[in-house]
Amino acid sequence: MIYVLNSLIIPANFDKYKKLKVVLEKISTEEAKEILKNNQFTSAIGHEGTSKLLTDILGVNIPTNRTSVYLEPGDTAIHFFLKERLPEGKVLTKEELEKLQYWLVKSYVQEAEERDREKLAGVI
Repeated sequence: MIYVLNSLIIPANFDKYKKLKVVLEKISTEEAKEILKNNQFTSAIGHEGTSKLLTDILGVNIPTNRTSVYLEPGDTAIHFFLKERLPEGKVLTKEELEKLQYWLVKSYVQEAEERDREKLAGVI
């Protein structure tokens, strides 16, 4: 499944998986357009201003959909990530968002293999 998210969160399904590996990659607008134009996706964009901006820049309808999603192995997400933190409770319009810098980031979720688990165990 492919998801569109409005932050760089990784909402992993830890009810099913104890450890996952996530690969993050900054992508261009063109790369995001190709992914979304050629595949079915679920929007989890909860604010209208963000969905309007993404619809404009990506050339595909990104509906406002305030829902929870949980990524599992094999899932991909396109993240709209603002380069600055907003004040608490601040909701921006499309016009306000257009003035801010952002990245588009693709994440890909994989189940951690045993050797990955051993490496992770030594980190903490």
